[in-house]
Order: sequence, then structure tokens, then C-alpha cells
Amino acid sequence: MVLGRLTDLWLFDQLSARPAGIDRPPWDTEGADDFLPPAGTASAGAENSTEPLDPQVIGPLLVWAIRMVEDFADDILAGWAEHCRLRSLATTNRTTLSGRVALEALVLPLLHEGAQLPAMGRQGTRKLARAYLAGTTGASLAQVDRLNVRHGLTSLAAQRPGPCPMQVPVTGRIKGSPWRERLDYHEAAELMRHLGTAALVICLYLTGMRPQEVAALRSGCCPDPQPASHGTVQRHLIRSRHFKNVTDDDGNHVSAGEQRAVPWVAITPVVRAIRILERMVPHGELLFSATHHDFVGRRGRHGALKKHALNLRIEDFIVWVNREAQVQGLPDQSIPQDPHGALGMSRFRRTLAWHIARQPGGLVALAIQYGHLRTILDARTSSGYGSRSRGGIHSVLDIETALAAADTAAHLRDRVAAGEKVSGPAARRALTAAAMTPRFEGRIVPTTFAKKAARFLARDGVVLYDNPDAFLICAFKRDNALCEPDPGATAPRQYACQQGCGNAVRTDAHAQQLREKADEIDLKASLLPEKLANRLRCNADNFRKMADAHDATAQTAEALK
Repeated sequence: MVLGRLTDLWLFDQLSARPAGIDRPPWDTEGADDFLPPAGTASAGAENSTEPLDPQVIGPLLVWAIRMVEDFADDILAGWAEHCRLRSLATTNRTTLSGRVALEALVLPLLHEGAQLPAMGRQGTRKLARAYLAGTTGASLAQVDRLNVRHGLTSLAAQRPGPCPMQVPVTGRIKGSPWRERLDYHEAAELMRHLGTAALVICLYLTGMRPQEVAALRSGCCPDPQPASHGTVQRHLIRSRHFKNVTDDDGNHVSAGEQRAVPWVAITPVVRAIRILERMVPHGELLFSATHHDFVGRRGRHGALKKHALNLRIEDFIVWVNREAQVQGLPDQSIPQDPHGALGMSRFRRTLAWHIARQPGGLVALAIQYGHLRTILDARTSSGYGSRSRGGIHSVLDIETALAAADTAAHLRDRVAAGEKVSGPAARRALTAAAMTPRFEGRIVPTTFAKKAARFLARDGVVLYDNPDAFLICAFKRDNALCEPDPGATAPRQYACQQGCGNAVRTDAHAQQLREKADEIDLKASLLPEKLANRLRCNADNFRKMADAHDATAQTAEALK
């Protein structure tokens, strides 16, 4: 805060009719890290010391989160509305003859046939589903209780517990089939809880927001954009409040915070997640309101769900996903245990940066979204993440990108040392860059490394980017790039890699991977109709031609000196 006040003093001096000649503070141009206390484990440095989520974890986690929001949300919300309707009826139904007749018509045949009875679980035991029976039949709770006593339904329900299906159409699909035959009355609250968690995961991972920033979002924060005057569709913007260092004119902290001057940019999955959350809470309310996300207890809590509670919900969501994956016959979509422990909210920003830097094609079907996110995040002024203080999303992205580039250089050195040849117009430049790039050991990095990482990435023409989906290394030089990077970009648009680019470098290992990919495509082509198979075989031939071109032009490191 002190640094900010000194910066304000300099700015006021620039506007003064009689300036005092105050020099521009160095942190306004160089960043504040060198002028702040050392980062401790509880401060901004903790984010950079957090390990990103394992790709085998975040891949299926994001797939299931998007599936919940895009495929199952309508069913879950309709099921919750029906659950609430039945529960309300159960508490307000009057004792009538028609209610008793309907109740007996439902229960007595099940009783006489030895069939399962509608049951609910509570504290490890099974009990008769009183509210469900009352709401479904129109009977009063007193009538349900009398029938229970007369026939001993509680003990029978514990012995023969059955479902409580609701008459709600199921529209969601998995592998072309409905994901449920019927939604159950007693799973409605759990599904709503997991739906909120799925939206949380999407917002955390695909925006780059900090956990507290996501928790502060409110309904209405992401309105649909108005078409521009020339007819183009504008991006969705997320507006919210921030709280850190927000003071009034007297210097007192304003607990209500203030709206950020610059919004976040939202990609499509995030917009859909926010729309679902807006259907779960009243307009203007916190999207993760503790009151409206307490589907079981209904305890009337205030404010947003706490970080610890949200962390627990993520772990519970993973347990549910793994159980659902087995039920749906999708064991390959289960979420494995992360090697670094629990999936805390603070790990998602680091993971986003890791994926943008290291997985241009992505382990999930979001390659283009990753590319768009890098484009958005690289627009540092317009995106609102151009903070000159510690801990902005750009520092995380720069660190991960620098680490990835250093690993790429180290792998290239190792391959060449092992006798592999290299080809491509940038081969000589790539070998020089690899020799100049230091090898990074470990993953825990201090926040002061962010500035060094930014300077490292700004060395146009000598930073190496691995692109496994294009089977090459990009020795990125902006003027040579055919992927049309933005002016001032320090990284290629790896999802838009073009053949014939002057930045391309291939090794013998890449050529071997090209041939293996061609064989894989040929195998798929043998199982497909002729026209589609011919198209695939043409692609396979192109891969083999690229491999042959490498073999014909590849040279050793010694020959390129």
C-alpha cells in the first residue's frame, strides 16, 4: 500500500501546475517484487511453490465438470425443483381420504409383493422415505406415519430399501444413452452440490482467477455482450469486486470492496458455468453463496462458501465422479489420485499456466481454448492482469513457459549428445539457443524468478518451444512465424502451427514419431468407409513425407557448427 501511495504522489506531481520534480518510482516500470518483503509460505510466493495438477488428473476432472454443466445441468436443476416441490407438499398436505387412498395404492402392493420400499439413508441407517411418500401421493405426514406403524414399514424399508424416483424427464446423455433412468428424490441435493462444484472447477481453471476472486463473483457479473457497430461478436467480460487494499478517503479498509476497473475475459465454458450458477442463486447474490449452496442443511449461512469448504467439495466431487464412471462403464475416465495430494483451489491457476505452456494440443478437447487463453492473457493491459505487483497471472504463466522452454532446450541437448540429427530452417539457431539455455532443476520457484522468466522469454529468436502435436520444436522468432502471433508476442500460437515455417526444427525422434503416427492412422483407416479411409491415408502419407524430408536433410550438431 505504501508503494502505491508513493506512486500516486508521483502521478499528482505530473499533473501539478508547479511540479516538484519527483522522480518516477522504479517499481512502476520494473515491478514491485524487489521492493517488497521476501515472500513467505503464506504470502504470494505460496502460489509459485504449489505444484500444478497432474495432467492425468485435470484432464478427466475438466471433462466431467464440463459434462455436468453442459449435459446434466438441466436434469439436475429440474430434479432439484421437483424435490423442493415434493418436500413442500409433504409439509403442507392436509389429511384427506384421497390422500390415504393414493398412499395405500402405492405402498400396499409393494408390501404384499415383497418388493423394495421407498427408503432414505441417514447416519448409516435406512429409513422409510416419509416426505417422498407424502409429496408423491398427496397424503399428509401423519397418514404416512399411521401406515408405517400399522405395517412396520420402517424395519421393512431397512431390509428392502428401494429408490424414490421422481417424474422428471431425463435429457442428458452419456455415450448416446440417458445417464439416468429416473432422478432419485434423495440424490437431488447431492447432484446440486456437485453441479456447483463442477462450475467452480471450470471458473477456477479456465479464467486464471484466484480462489477469493471466484468466490466474490455475483449473479449478473457476466452479461451477454452487445454486438459491435460493425457486427462482430464481442467477448464476454466478467466484472466483480476485489477487496485487497481497498480503503476510503480516510484510509480505512472498506470491507465491501470495490469493483475492479478492468474485467476478466470469459471463454465459452466459463460463460456456461456462470449461467448455471445464476440459475442456482437469486439475481445479484454471490454465485457461491453459502446460503443457496447449502442444499442439505438449509442453515441460512451468510457470505460465500469458505475456501476450506470448497476444497472439500472438490474432493467429494472426485469421489462421485469415480463412482459414476464405474456405473456408466467409463473406467478410463476415472480421476486418479494426484501425486502431490489434495486438489486445493490454489493449484488451478498454476495448472492453467502449465497447460498453456506445455500442452498446446491439450490432453482434453480444449486445445483451441488454451490457445485463446494465451492470446487473452498476453494482452496484458486489456485483460486486467498486467499488475506490476507480485502474484499476477502473467508471472505464473511466464514461469511455467520459461520452465517448459528450458526443458525443451535440455531435451534437445540430450538428443543431440546421444547422436540424433536435426533438420529444419532453424536447426542451427536452435542448437545455439539450447547451448545457451540453463537447465532448471526442481519445480519450486520464488516469486523473484517471475521477472527473470519474463526477460528470458523476451529474447526473440532464442527461446525453444516443444510442440508435440506438430512433431517439432519451434525456435520462436516472431518475424519468421507463420502462426500469425500478435505484435509483441513472446510465444508461438502452437495450436496454429504451419508447415514451412522458418522456426521449425525436427530431430530423429520427431521423424520416428511421425512414422508411428502414420501407422496409427493407417490402422484406423482400415476400419472406416472408403472415402474417409482415403482421406486418412493421404494424411498418413503426408506424415511419412515429412519424416523422409527430415532424413534427407538432417545433419549432426558438428556439421551445423
